[in-house]
Amino acid sequence: MAKPLMAMVFLLCFFALHSANDSSYRSLEYSILPRALSDQKSLCSQLVQPAGYPCAEHQIQTKDGFLLGLQRVSSCDGDLEKQKGPPILLLHGLFMGGDAWFLNSATESLGFILADNGFDVWIGNVRGTRWSHGHTSLSEDEKEFWDWSWEELALYDLAGMIDYINPLTKRKIYVVGHSQGTIMSFAALTQPDIAKKVEAAALLSPISYLEHITAPLVRLMVDTHLDTIILAAGFHELNFKSDWGTALLDDLCDRLVNCINVLSSITGENCCLNGSRFDLFFEYEPHPSSAKNLHHLFQMIRKGTFSRYDYGLFKNLRVYGQRKPPAFDLSHIPKSLPLWMAYGGSDELSDWTDLQHTIKELKSVPELVYLENYGHVDFILSMKAKEDVYDPMIKFLKSFGKSVAN
Repeated sequence: MAKPLMAMVFLLCFFALHSANDSSYRSLEYSILPRALSDQKSLCSQLVQPAGYPCAEHQIQTKDGFLLGLQRVSSCDGDLEKQKGPPILLLHGLFMGGDAWFLNSATESLGFILADNGFDVWIGNVRGTRWSHGHTSLSEDEKEFWDWSWEELALYDLAGMIDYINPLTKRKIYVVGHSQGTIMSFAALTQPDIAKKVEAAALLSPISYLEHITAPLVRLMVDTHLDTIILAAGFHELNFKSDWGTALLDDLCDRLVNCINVLSSITGENCCLNGSRFDLFFEYEPHPSSAKNLHHLFQMIRKGTFSRYDYGLFKNLRVYGQRKPPAFDLSHIPKSLPLWMAYGGSDELSDWTDLQHTIKELKSVPELVYLENYGHVDFILSMKAKEDVYDPMIKFLKSFGKSVAN
């Protein structure tokens, strides 16, 4: 417990001393995490096309003005203009982007595996990530640009992606989410206008309730209200590839934490990652997110709720017309919508007690896959994920017929 506590003290001091407007923090010649790639090459050109798969870049605009990047991927011998397979949308986790689905080999990465199985693969990238393209009127330097949480990612970003893909393909859409992508999915699917366009959903490390997470470092951050301190210090963007972000992680790794094992220190022990791919992983991850998003997630852990953002009593009354933020009612997800979920025994972010809470509120009975040794990241990066996770998931998805959404 001593090391996590020391790490927490360090984090508290760092954010207290270095406000968002402080640009004097030292420049580093070496960094645990490489900074964001300076050239603005596309996800298609960097990770998909070099593997021999056709890939096209798309851009959509959300109802609140954010410009999101979508990629469409076909099998090696496929034709993007004549896709016949069912459309499937992949939704990445927190501090990740659409690249997360392509960071293993072509035979191990879900994005490629789905294309090889005849799916019309669409890769989602939420606002703020490096594969998305800003806003129609706001600059990334403005705090208003970062005034969002997973609630907006569900009701605007995911909704916008589905509304773009559906008329192009004239088909209902399969949705696959990991971690934050599952929170987005659960919330969005409570909305009838979104749910009616979805054929089925497959959720990896499913999260809606978070009260029982066991990751010690995350628990310490929650209990010490680090999220509140970050916002009070003037940080609205959380970008660990910025100057302050790389400085923070390098100092933390130098002094307190074994960053070779940084993933398991936050997410739980992962059984089956390929160590030779870590350099590639950290070349692309983490992506930026908003401090408000982290604050919303920590609210959920503290309160044991699956609700909209809590602004406090007076603003809640102004925004929602009630003292507390409205809950997302999981019973509103249609009973007819097939759900498939995979969870791990070593996952310290997606806890079985919380998942049971989720399942109890659903009208339908989801198909479950339990993998005792899997941690949170194994579901997207395990060398064994194809046989353990993806093959059963694809079998489930292929059991449903071709539907056309209205």
